Amino acid sequence: MATGHTDPRRRERILDDTLDLIADEGIARVSHRRIAARAGVPLGSMTYHFDGIDDLLREAFGRFTDHIAAVFDAHLAGPADPDQARRAVADLVHALSEGSRRDLVLAQELYTLAARRPAYRELTHAWMRRSRVHLERHFDPDTARQLDALVEGLTLHRALDTEPHDHALTLEAVTRITTAGRHAIRGGAGPAPGDSSS
Repeated sequence: MATGHTDPRRRERILDDTLDLIADEGIARVSHRRIAARAGVPLGSMTYHFDGIDDLLREAFGRFTDHIAAVFDAHLAGPADPDQARRAVADLVHALSEGSRRDLVLAQELYTLAARRPAYRELTHAWMRRSRVHLERHFDPDTARQLDALVEGLTLHRALDTEPHDHALTLEAVTRITTAGRHAIRGGAGPAPGDSSS
């Protein structure tokens, strides 16, 4: 069996296989022994590379959130104006909800872990901050926060629905939130529905 010196990707492989194990069997099934067997590495490699299961999980989920941030960047780095950004956000929702089931499961596993164990919430907070950085290139901070939650919710609903809603509905939802945000910046939410005084 290759040693760490002749297997330079061993650490990365352990992280990838940890995420695969979580996606396939759930976080409750994670152990040094099971991950080592899956990755095809000596059991001692686990404690050589990581200071316990928590260290391994934090780094593995950090690797996962880096991947999702890159997906955000791929969709939201290009738009040049708010209309293009709205379409890009809608496209992002559909890419996430129609994409890797592994990513969907890992996101929910991370949220569950953070809900149960506050020490992991920094991972989810950092993930949310990175998502909003992308959104704030195109929208004000309050709108970006609302939009970030919308992306999460619509992605999960579309992924789990037996008849997912279409792109037009996603774009309409994004437009409603971002238009409301724009009115708020300009000094108010605008006239109430049915108010003809202006």
